[in-house]
Amino acid sequence: MNITMIGTGYVGLVTGACLAEFGHRVTCMDLDLGKIERLKNGEIPIYEPGLDVLVAKNVKDKRLRFSSDMADCVPSAQAVFVAVGTPSSRRGDGYADLTYIYAAAKDIAKHLTDYTVVVDKSTVPVGTARQVQRIIREENPEADFDVASNPEFLREGAAINDFMRPDRVVVGTDSAKAREIMREVYNPLFLLSTPFVFTGLESAELIKYAANAFLAMKISFINEMATLCEEVDADVVDLAKGVGLDGRIGSKFLHPGPGYGGSCFPKDTLALLRIAQEHGVTARSVEAAVEINSAQKARMVKKIRDALGGNEAGKTIAALGLAFKPETDDLRESPPLSILPPLAEKGAIIRAHDPQAMKEAKKLYPNFIYVENAYEACDGADVVVLFTEWNQYRALDLADLKAKMKGSIFVDLRNVYSPKQITDAGFTYYGLGRK
Repeated sequence: MNITMIGTGYVGLVTGACLAEFGHRVTCMDLDLGKIERLKNGEIPIYEPGLDVLVAKNVKDKRLRFSSDMADCVPSAQAVFVAVGTPSSRRGDGYADLTYIYAAAKDIAKHLTDYTVVVDKSTVPVGTARQVQRIIREENPEADFDVASNPEFLREGAAINDFMRPDRVVVGTDSAKAREIMREVYNPLFLLSTPFVFTGLESAELIKYAANAFLAMKISFINEMATLCEEVDADVVDLAKGVGLDGRIGSKFLHPGPGYGGSCFPKDTLALLRIAQEHGVTARSVEAAVEINSAQKARMVKKIRDALGGNEAGKTIAALGLAFKPETDDLRESPPLSILPPLAEKGAIIRAHDPQAMKEAKKLYPNFIYVENAYEACDGADVVVLFTEWNQYRALDLADLKAKMKGSIFVDLRNVYSPKQITDAGFTYYGLGRK
């Protein structure tokens, strides 16, 4: 099958490469000429483990190519996926900005010839697929097409595995013909007995938001429990295990941290709230999750400040991890970049390391000191703060780390280490919800 992917960002590039691996002929299209040229030259613009190998393999096998011209790739496609950005509106009201979605719909309409399924892959509010349908019909009344909603559920750092072995595939469409095309797109997953949810357009759009909001609520819940554990002398690790073993609840996302971040949870929870409000519905649990997450980041500022005796001026903070999670270079809404700047504004010196995210971080915060490894970050530091649980931070030589520091404070915001490990190494320990 010929497939066109509009947008070569995180979702578009991963999805395009994986569909090519399924055996389809895929063209990834983007209006950014520089990005397309880099991709043609073998340069991957994002960090995702294994993506470079997958792209190179399918380019070599002539199943994957790149283009900046819709006329070159839309007319021959049986399915055109739209995977462009839907950031929060610049107005700051939480609504998703659908400018790129609607612009893509207009451009696609001009080049439709034979029957085509136009697939919304981007995360979009309820009703967007209907609007895309309307726009295409207005732009090209003679077009033979259907619209489908096929939300992505890709975790950064594990996206290829998530695509190849998904928990489920959700497809929303009103058309039996479009449903058959989508079955053909995902035929390898049918052969693996992957669960499929075929539903209407609105249900598919809402499933994505509801799933992300539920996970955000789970994170906010365990962060609140961690705070309560600190007050009553309980241990949140034991609490999470005891709760997570309940089959109705499960252990995933019951790990306290400095707050959720990334490209999905922050904007999707806000967008869901706006959708609810627009339809006169309350979503109190989601509102609470958003408020708790914001408060958690502020609480982490206070935790670090308190660990330093209440005054960070002139103190050096070794920051381990800048990305919002391991195995990605994504800094969008990353907790460290909400927590460190207020400390720097009050006079703290930031020595930072991250295995992948420092290049982008330097553009945002050039006044931070960026170093080559965790041990160099700790040179002369008063406190070391573990923000992101990269594998290379999980087995640090704590004695060597402490020897390089001026102080002896270890703030573990991911509970990677046990309190005993840290105190046995001579540190004063600060974790989340731990004795």
